[in-house]
Amino acid sequence: MSTVFNFTFVPWFRSVAPYIHKHRGNTLVVGIAGEAIAAGKLQNLAQDLALIQSMGVEIVLVHGFRPQVNEQLRLKGHEARYSHGMRITDEVALDCAQEAAGQLRYEIEAAFSQGLPNTPMAGATVRVISGNFITARPVGLMDGVDFLHSGLVRKVDTEGIQRTLDMGAMVLLSPFGFSPTGEAFNLTMEDVATSVAIALQADKLMFLTEVAGIRTDEADPGSDIDTELPLADAKKMLAALPAPTQPADTAFYLQHCIRACEGGVERSHILPFAVDGALLLEIYTHDGIGTMVVDEKLESVREATMDDVSGIVALIEPFEKDGTLVKRDRTEIERDAGNYTIIEHDGVIFGCAALYPYPEARTGEMAALTVSPDTQSQGDGERLLKRIEARAKAQGLQSIFVLTTRTMHWFIKRGFVQVNADWLPEARKRKYNWDRKSQVLVKKLS
Repeated sequence: MSTVFNFTFVPWFRSVAPYIHKHRGNTLVVGIAGEAIAAGKLQNLAQDLALIQSMGVEIVLVHGFRPQVNEQLRLKGHEARYSHGMRITDEVALDCAQEAAGQLRYEIEAAFSQGLPNTPMAGATVRVISGNFITARPVGLMDGVDFLHSGLVRKVDTEGIQRTLDMGAMVLLSPFGFSPTGEAFNLTMEDVATSVAIALQADKLMFLTEVAGIRTDEADPGSDIDTELPLADAKKMLAALPAPTQPADTAFYLQHCIRACEGGVERSHILPFAVDGALLLEIYTHDGIGTMVVDEKLESVREATMDDVSGIVALIEPFEKDGTLVKRDRTEIERDAGNYTIIEHDGVIFGCAALYPYPEARTGEMAALTVSPDTQSQGDGERLLKRIEARAKAQGLQSIFVLTTRTMHWFIKRGFVQVNADWLPEARKRKYNWDRKSQVLVKKLS
């Protein structure tokens, strides 16, 4: 095994570990669009879901079958009809849906049964259990349109699903439900997945879809994906969008994400199935790959506590080793924990900075400004700087200063000016390391 591989693998695995710990024991509802299966993505999705389950996550998998049903209808010379973004399910369409659901269940169960040596599923034992967990009701008439055998979720057998999950099995649901009289209804994958996530109070609802996510500028298809969308902003966006009629419409999956968050699901996600490993990237990396709708911003800037000391030490240690930061022992950081401001995202510390005031000189030192390599160039440094400036002003300080050997230009761009080391307050000057020759930069506070 090469040294280069060791050098890259070990830091990567350590960076993933906090997410593995965080999500262990969580409940995840995954809605997979039928288009993903039609595109040949099932094998890799099964491997990724098996891997996620092996790390202690309980999974409910809901599959869609829109293109499969349409293909069955085409073969029978029958037209697929839609209204209000839902299928109008007549007798022929209901038969086609039942055929498609049976075939897809077979393919999905087969995908989770493969355990060939030298494959990601080797040694995996994934039990997949389906059942009549959904009670449905008819859509009925809507704006004069009779939806016939199309239905909506009336009730979820939460106890039955949870009992199955507690057995260590993965629950597989088709978009079908039955009335108390035994009548079958064709449901939508999105409605089933959202209703189940709310009923279980799942930690995450994830849609693997044809779309990449919600873009920062919907008018520009080339704009970046908004990786974290607060619920309030998502609701404003949905209110301004036209009613969705097809999955590619921005509001199509967004409406279900909003409904899930309003129903108590912590986070709901829209992911592109075209990106290999999208589920893994979304769950086990900082920014993920798609759009996450969340009831409140997961990333917060706040003052540190004693409980954050381990995270601060882990963050700054690599920069101390390469000489970017002056080494601080753990005792010093514990003593000065209240001086630190941190950026925390999803329970993981990705940035920190400390303010050491010198009231007699009406100034303060900003020290240990650090941003994780995983999130650099995303504005976290500026956010920490602004928070330190606000703390300094609140203490009546007129300026802040930094000592640096490598990042002088970053500070100069943000209003700092270089001064002689003799400028330092007497108390700080006595601790100044003249051998290190750190540059002293000062910023006046307005």
